[in-house]
Amino acid sequence: MNKPLLVLASNSPRRRELLALGGWMFHTRPADVDESQRPGEASGDYVLRLAESKARACAETTHPDLIILAADTAVVDGPAILGKPKDMAEAVEMLKELRGHSHQVYTGIAVLRPSDGSLVTDLCITDVPMRAYREDEIEAYVATGDPLDKAGGYAIQNGGFHPVESLQGCYASVMGLPLCHLTRSLHKLDIAPRNDIAAECQSALNYACPISSAVLRGEMVG
Repeated sequence: MNKPLLVLASNSPRRRELLALGGWMFHTRPADVDESQRPGEASGDYVLRLAESKARACAETTHPDLIILAADTAVVDGPAILGKPKDMAEAVEMLKELRGHSHQVYTGIAVLRPSDGSLVTDLCITDVPMRAYREDEIEAYVATGDPLDKAGGYAIQNGGFHPVESLQGCYASVMGLPLCHLTRSLHKLDIAPRNDIAAECQSALNYACPISSAVLRGEMVG
């Protein structure tokens, strides 16, 4: 009974923090997979494939009685998928590219039960409207180093830079783990959160989510 129920196939501190809100018992076992996008691969297919690949890679070294959770997040601006900037100059370039208009964040999740091979996947797509921040704000934010380990070069939760305005979708997904989508996926494997996931998420993120109820009802929102 003291064993973790879930295995998070990620070393992201943001995903660990979000997953803890559900009260699930878990430990982490990062999975290393090739994250190259295939020619002509759609953004949704890309993140779902990587999430499943991470889950299956993690399963190779995980006890079959545990449940593996993996996720992959991509910042999508038109036809381009933006990864983590390789240096400060590229972070500045990305932030200028995203400034003043909306892009999308795709997060695919995969929940795998190795004992019987059951796999549940889900996809969250969030429209992210970026504010028209100034050049000096970009420079000051990039100088903190925060953008360098973030896809698209920004963290939605950064209070100093606050790059996003008027979000109407899943805040947690933009951080890397859509908790209501995860909850409905785990329910399919008869696993429930110990806490009220919508309330815990909104309280922790200080965000009134407009879609959580619909997502938990199983509607195809976000």
